[in-house]
Amino acid sequence: MIPEINYWAVLLAMISSMIVGSIWYTPKVFGTRWAKLANVDMTGSAKSAVWPIVTTVIVSFVTAWVLAGASAIAWHFYDGSFFVAAVVTAILLWAGFTAARFITHDAFEGRPTALTTMNIAHELVTLVIMAVLIGVWPPAGI
Repeated sequence: MIPEINYWAVLLAMISSMIVGSIWYTPKVFGTRWAKLANVDMTGSAKSAVWPIVTTVIVSFVTAWVLAGASAIAWHFYDGSFFVAAVVTAILLWAGFTAARFITHDAFEGRPTALTTMNIAHELVTLVIMAVLIGVWPPAGI
């Protein structure tokens, strides 16, 4: 079975990831604290941000696509609401993969707990917003 995917919802979810990140890491929100904790120099040129942004767009698309597919599979398995399947799937994938892996890597790298918490919280917000967009706009036929 190939899961049904609404690619318009995936594109919207990808864009939402970029919006959440640009708000989350702005200096007036968490950007200044994040830069200090992560030892990132925020005075670099805009040119130095091009590849990280391109990478983020690609990875955000992949994340949204996988979330849409996993949500469709979960919905078929559990039945019920596609919206609920998308949100629950996002939270479970975040907890089991994203948060767990961040915590493990950051512990071995000696990163501050505050940085780990800030980053996994950002990922949770990003995935839940992606799930909401995917969940309210299911593929045709669902």
